Amino acid sequence: MELAIRLTVQGLIIGCGYALIAIGLTMIFGLMDIANFAHGEFFVLGFYFAFTLAKMVTVFQSVVANYFLGLVIGTLATMAFAVLLDKIVFKRLREEPLLTATMATIGLSIFLAYLIQAIWGFWPRQMPTPFGLDPFVWGPFVLPPIRLFILVITGLCIVVFHVLLRRTRLGKAVRATFQNKESAALVGIDIDRVYTWTFAAGAGMAAIAGILLATIMPMDPPSGGFAVLKAFIVVILGGMGTFTGAIVAGLGLGVMETLGGGFIASDYKDGFGFLFLILFLLFRPQGIFAGDLQKK
Repeated sequence: MELAIRLTVQGLIIGCGYALIAIGLTMIFGLMDIANFAHGEFFVLGFYFAFTLAKMVTVFQSVVANYFLGLVIGTLATMAFAVLLDKIVFKRLREEPLLTATMATIGLSIFLAYLIQAIWGFWPRQMPTPFGLDPFVWGPFVLPPIRLFILVITGLCIVVFHVLLRRTRLGKAVRATFQNKESAALVGIDIDRVYTWTFAAGAGMAAIAGILLATIMPMDPPSGGFAVLKAFIVVILGGMGTFTGAIVAGLGLGVMETLGGGFIASDYKDGFGFLFLILFLLFRPQGIFAGDLQKK
């Protein structure tokens, strides 16, 4: 029982990363109707930007301060790069057929993976842990500080993202564009601006996920490919265009993989998510929730 609890907590932490990257992907997929297979590269880029800053910048002469500097600047740098990609590549793909856009993003994903490898090298790297190693203990729950930090930051990101989506003018413009972009344009909403900021926000969520998870597992250039596959599983399980579904499915996938790896075989833990996806879609092909971006 204690082992199951610990594996579940560990799975929730991994699921936090899945949820963050899937939130960004479901926004892009749901709004722009582009299956962006290059989304995983934002996950990796965020880590490499943050890693470079945390290891090379010594502004504060503190591992903790430099980690937070890397987290903030790495996320912003990834978002800026996403805006550039949107202007150069994705703006041209918005009106293209889904298959054409999908193939283009697959090619972009491969190009970016090799570009990252050319700049930072192929070997795996890991973010320096900004906190001590003494675990937080509460009954059967044993959490190192960095894992507790991941849970807290993920919760904050979800709350902030929800508030921005529901309470701000930009968030309302995003939801209006999602429902009917022609009608949104008629009432004066700048559709291109909405697309660009949505794309940047999605990339930023993926970057945060990469930076957080890189403190507990190594990261290398091909990691983006695995990340985007997991994100698509989460998006499909949660339901297309649903913010809540991305969170629930992301956490659930992390727990399922960890429990399967812990009790059955760790070498096959990645396969449990795909197996569950197949079985789940046989009975509920629309996903767990309806698209909540469409709600008024």
